[in-house]
Amino acid sequence: MDKLHFLTAGLPLASENKGYEEGIRILKEMNLDGLEMEFVHGVRIKDESKEFLKGLTSKCEIVLSAHAPFYINLNSKEEEKIEASIQRIIETAMVTNEVGGYSITFHAAFYMGMSEEDVYQTVKKGISKITEELNKQNNKIWIRPETTGKMSQWGNLEEIVRLSKEFETVLPCIDFSHLHARYNGIYNTYDEFSQMLDFVGNELGAEALNNMHIHVAGIAYTAKGEKNHLIFSESDMNYQDLLRALKNHSAKGIVVCESPNIETDTKILKDFYESL
Repeated sequence: MDKLHFLTAGLPLASENKGYEEGIRILKEMNLDGLEMEFVHGVRIKDESKEFLKGLTSKCEIVLSAHAPFYINLNSKEEEKIEASIQRIIETAMVTNEVGGYSITFHAAFYMGMSEEDVYQTVKKGISKITEELNKQNNKIWIRPETTGKMSQWGNLEEIVRLSKEFETVLPCIDFSHLHARYNGIYNTYDEFSQMLDFVGNELGAEALNNMHIHVAGIAYTAKGEKNHLIFSESDMNYQDLLRALKNHSAKGIVVCESPNIETDTKILKDFYESL
């Protein structure tokens, strides 16, 4: 990655679900850089859409990433659910690699009342199966466990950075809004954002800061963590200082905006970042 690219989480609202061609046309009109394919209920995409997207990424006209389905728990008490989760992640990686995508992300697991270390080892086992299978297919796409917004969900920054050290193709997806909500309102200042970026750089090296996968949105939260996404103007999410910290750390990669108004807040992010 040569810079930060700003992506919408899914097709822009203005495309009215008319498909990728209309969605990409709108993103280009808005001077946005691409989108994260949202495989919410399953990894489904038409062959003609894959060919269309592959044609654009091959000419570096857009940047793509993907979010694996939400029905994933690598720490399920039922082995068949773990195996199904592994398969969904592999399928997401295969499709995203096929269309020339950059990386994939997913919510990895729930604690399920178990110790943090036990869950870590179980998640590590699942990620090992995923990376082994993708390596057999010569698929080197980035695999990104996402930082999560509730204390019941596995995936604080320290856990995901630790996991990233163990696998060549694993790096974090840092959802700064989730971390802000997970800890009930902290991690929302320039210094705190900078400390997180320093931690990632010190632990994982320059490669991690040069290949970031970031999520951000307005967010509502309670003492238990994330409640729901909001637009920036209705949230206390300090995206401006986040962008300043990213700029000052020379971060590169993708910033995916998950606000409900999708393209509007993505445009706000990119315009502010370019004004710095």
